[in-house]
Amino acid sequence: MLHRPQPRLVVLAVALALSACTTTPPTPPAPFAAPAQFKEDGLWKRAATDVLVPDAWWGLLNDPVLDGLQRQLVIGNENLKAAVAQVANARAALQGSQSARQPTLSLGAAAGRSGAPVAGGGARETANSFSVTANASWELVVWGRLAQAVTVAGANLQASEDDLAAARLSAQALLVQTYVGMRTAEAQQALLARTVAANQRLLELTQARLAAGVVGQSDVLQAQTQLKSVQAQQTESVLQRAQLEHAIAVLLGQAPAAVSIAPTAALPALPAVPTLLPSTLLERRPDIAAAERRLAAAYAQIGVADAAFFPDLVLSASAGTRNAALGKLFSAPSLLWSLGPSLAFAVLDGGARRQASDQARAAADQATATYRQTVLTALQEVEDNLVAAGQLGEALQLQQEALQAAQRNLQITQDQYKAGTVSFLNVATAQTAALSAEGAVLTLRNRQLVAASALLKNIGGRWQATPP
Repeated sequence: MLHRPQPRLVVLAVALALSACTTTPPTPPAPFAAPAQFKEDGLWKRAATDVLVPDAWWGLLNDPVLDGLQRQLVIGNENLKAAVAQVANARAALQGSQSARQPTLSLGAAAGRSGAPVAGGGARETANSFSVTANASWELVVWGRLAQAVTVAGANLQASEDDLAAARLSAQALLVQTYVGMRTAEAQQALLARTVAANQRLLELTQARLAAGVVGQSDVLQAQTQLKSVQAQQTESVLQRAQLEHAIAVLLGQAPAAVSIAPTAALPALPAVPTLLPSTLLERRPDIAAAERRLAAAYAQIGVADAAFFPDLVLSASAGTRNAALGKLFSAPSLLWSLGPSLAFAVLDGGARRQASDQARAAADQATATYRQTVLTALQEVEDNLVAAGQLGEALQLQQEALQAAQRNLQITQDQYKAGTVSFLNVATAQTAALSAEGAVLTLRNRQLVAASALLKNIGGRWQATPP
């Protein structure tokens, strides 16, 4: 005789058969196609042999003080601490999405005493109740909602780790830029100090010549004006240097009063930069990797939203005991149990599921545009710094030649003034030109170092990706 299958077992079998069915989200767009080479690559004069860029790419500047500051940066920078916390938050979210795929079990115990009137009389009946229960449930992976949720959380974790790497690189590059600016301000101070000393000597010479009746009062006034003007510039450079040192302290996560960097008035040497290909840039920059992972998460979120159109299938089980007498609570007649699947499906929701699906697709389009814009911005940054490094090198050469001519002209004019053949106005004009030319050289060296550091940053940083 054939036995009719139990309806509960039929539903369970159907559920297990459906467990292989999943919703498939749309395929993310292909990665950005990088050009074969950079447009401005030929403008950068490179070393004769290629240079291996270390993880600590700023080390190519050969500045021990900068190396020490970078070590303090990764420990104390508050923005990096916030990024580390964000990674921990994303890791917890991933673990939470993974735990949602596991069965849940709850235990409970209760004891009570109740009273009720007896039918047909005024007496009341009291009774005790004791129970111990265990409930378990497991949402079966039928439409792939939970699996897609894990994919979303995993991609977000990888994006957070890439954000941390990007924040670290950005902070390191900003520290290099600020440090170079501080050393430039120190060099400017040294230049102005030499100029003040020279102007002081010229003022004393002019005052002596006035006393001898060789020159008029106007020459002395011009010498005083020149001296005071340079002293005012010196004060401005002191201010700039102090502010940059304060900025470095904040980058290190310390109060400005806690950081004091000994002045050297020496800029780091210009480092050699190896060949940089667009494909390498796309592989190494963590901000691009973060944007790509968020793109993957956005497309996986479409699968989560679409799975809401299908019913939820949950397998539930419960067991326990219940008895009026505590001593008989665990006897066989007191045992209770139940087992079976349940389906839950929203028939009417006012279009909420459709709106959620549309929002997920719109978010995926936004993530796609953000990813492409991040790549384009990275390519532009490299192109800008390539052309800057190349053109600044040529400009620096020309400016150094202009400085040599200005210094030679100043020396000749000073000799002529001492000989009484020219007025002090000629000296002031020549001195202003020489000071301006040397200041321009320092500015160009600063900009050249910043451009080279930006190129090194793009190929020197490395990070560990989380396995999928």
